[in-house]
Amino acid sequence: MEPPECPVCLQPFDCEFTIPRVLACGHSVCESCLIDLPKPSFPRTLRCPACTQLVSFSHPSKLPKNIDLIRISTPLLQSNPVSKPKTLDFIPNLWSREFSSNWKDWIAPQDTISIDAGKVVNSTTSSKCSMKRNQNVSLFKLGSFSYIHSDEHRFKYSYLAKTMWILFEMGDGALAELELILRSSSMEYRICTACGLWYNNQDDSLYLVCEKKQTNLNNVIAKVDISSFAMIGMELCETVSCLHDVGLITGCTSLSCFGIDDFGHVFIDLNEVLMVGGRIQNLFTEAISFPQNEDCKRLVSKEIDAYPSLEVLVEFVKKQGVDMESTCAVGHGSDLWSLACILLLFLLGKSFAEEMHEFLSSYILKLVNGNACDCEGLHVALLDKISALLDSRLDSDYVLLKALLCKCLGHDPGTRPLVDDVWKCMRVLIISPKFDVTVSTERKTTSGSTCHCLLLGDLLWSSYKTNIVDDKKDMVNNLKEEILVAESDVIESVRKNSLTCTDLKGHLDCISGLAIGGGFLFSSSFDKTINVWSLQDLNHVHTFKGHEHKVMAIVFVEGEVPLCISGDNGGDIFIWGIKLPLGEKPIKRLNEEKDWRYSGIHALAAVSGSEFFYTGSGDKSVKAWSMHDYSLSCTMNGHKSVVCALAVCNGVLYSGSWDGTVRLWCLSDHSPLAVLGEEATSACGSVLSLAAHANTLVAAHENGCIKIWNKDVPLNPISAHSSSIFSIYMEGQWLFSGGWNKTVVVQKLSSGDESQVDITEIGSIAGDSVVTALHYWQKRLFVGHADRTIKVYSSGG
Repeated sequence: MEPPECPVCLQPFDCEFTIPRVLACGHSVCESCLIDLPKPSFPRTLRCPACTQLVSFSHPSKLPKNIDLIRISTPLLQSNPVSKPKTLDFIPNLWSREFSSNWKDWIAPQDTISIDAGKVVNSTTSSKCSMKRNQNVSLFKLGSFSYIHSDEHRFKYSYLAKTMWILFEMGDGALAELELILRSSSMEYRICTACGLWYNNQDDSLYLVCEKKQTNLNNVIAKVDISSFAMIGMELCETVSCLHDVGLITGCTSLSCFGIDDFGHVFIDLNEVLMVGGRIQNLFTEAISFPQNEDCKRLVSKEIDAYPSLEVLVEFVKKQGVDMESTCAVGHGSDLWSLACILLLFLLGKSFAEEMHEFLSSYILKLVNGNACDCEGLHVALLDKISALLDSRLDSDYVLLKALLCKCLGHDPGTRPLVDDVWKCMRVLIISPKFDVTVSTERKTTSGSTCHCLLLGDLLWSSYKTNIVDDKKDMVNNLKEEILVAESDVIESVRKNSLTCTDLKGHLDCISGLAIGGGFLFSSSFDKTINVWSLQDLNHVHTFKGHEHKVMAIVFVEGEVPLCISGDNGGDIFIWGIKLPLGEKPIKRLNEEKDWRYSGIHALAAVSGSEFFYTGSGDKSVKAWSMHDYSLSCTMNGHKSVVCALAVCNGVLYSGSWDGTVRLWCLSDHSPLAVLGEEATSACGSVLSLAAHANTLVAAHENGCIKIWNKDVPLNPISAHSSSIFSIYMEGQWLFSGGWNKTVVVQKLSSGDESQVDITEIGSIAGDSVVTALHYWQKRLFVGHADRTIKVYSSGG
């Protein structure tokens, strides 16, 4: 038989080197391990490595030695493992913690942008999303969140949850493209900054937000001489090259896609590129719907204000369902076509625009009618016309420039020059070659297969994609209904807003507490009664009467004889036996001693199978009562005001008080363990409710603040409510809270490594009255209100 070992270092106990010291929970750990164990944030405490219970601790020398373990040779009893969190099917849980962590920092707050002004109205800065006040922005719609609106009280998704829904349903391809755009803008200054993502509650749509400059190339096209043309040409080449360096190609641009920054450099707006793609997409949809109509040609000629390459046009037709073979691949050369068109527009002006519009309208009509073989003649005729226009505009000194621009409009993108070649040609117009010693002769070669084309990507062609919007009126008014795919009936019912609600009526005053056990729902009220409801059909089955004061708290205790314990503000404690048939009188009535300052029982807590139940009192104390003879066993003092909330978890009793603090007590000997919140009691106000589950403690405060401790480490406070929170309930990773604002807020706590926790507000359920009590049981949420009603929410069929 092996000697007993330390549960931390696994070394056998002895009286010299591995001396066993007994913790308050009864487990023994060697002295050296007790010194080296990480200490919780709570002062003068320690988590037992065997059972994880929080116990008092200052130094190993102050703990007794376990003489029996030194003398005998029996193994240590192992503690029962902590039970896993229960699965909650009431709320959608589609995205992972990793998915949320990856995207949440890109999301701008709800009140950041004004669509009417097209500006940022409230600045925001995070690790990824950054917007400055009064910054001009452009918006590109990524998708819409659609759900059935109802005048009844149903689940309403939060701002963040709606955003995550849309992102989650976009698919891997669209998300990868979106992430590429967001990150690329931060890598290259020639790409307009992508500020982040923003959800517009007016049209329930998610937008990509990009910085927008007021000056674009449209403003300078009429003022260009040959020298200015060359400077703009170099800037455009450098911008296109930077775009290619980050793995992006556009496939089509227009003058509106390019702007000029404060230093005179040209940049590209990817939001505008996507909007141009949306206009071409809509144009092809209409052209294909009536390909034989001559009005379509006039529509195309009027609407085209961009210059897509020929191979991109073929891909657009194929994506619209027209069967067609393509011999040319979309790549870097596709952007050379658009670049040359913009340069020609600067040189030739209106005459080039008319010729190009005539060519594109005829080319598109032949493609959609399946006459691709006739397109070659159109292309040859276009090159002849452009060559003639260039001859009339430029003299014999610019032969190389004319040849290069015509080569950029070649039918095969593989024969088009590199963007470096165009840049060098533009530079020659400014600097004589014999003095141009800084230009590298090395040609940069790139492969189009390594680039992503925005006009052919999933952001523009996702099956769920709503219409593209590019003006303020469309941003507010245009919305297509979208159906998001759910993965379970319960989640589907929540998404469709088919959450059913049943009202339980019978009390004559405010609901003060809810408890569940033995197949019943117990509700206490200021009307001095406890109503009993069947959980099977939610019918009222009994009423416990006897209290002479308002019933403030209630708790159910499982045992050989199940018990319901209730306490009132007069100091009376009634213990009711839950055995059919239910009796009219309590099996025991207790009463606390009180003085003129006393205000009775405010909170109750108990653990099934425990020897005690606990009361929080108006005399600032927490009392432990024996479950055997119902006598007062212990009084725990320390709070400076009314104790109004109690919770029990993992061998620790938590008490919350109007003094703004939470105190921790050891269940085994009722000794004090720690005090939380002493440093900021005035900031958050009174503690009004507590919840504890596994390693997480949650405290709700008078000012609407929720404080959370995970594995004894405090997290950043959250403000899901703007006013007092009267009740909070925790089930697994889900947190329900409600109070003065008449709304139940649902939040998800996703645990990561060590003590890290992500807190996401999923949504809310609006009510007609102040929320005073909460409980969750088997896919049903029970909400007690100040208007005497209890609402039971469950997933509809």
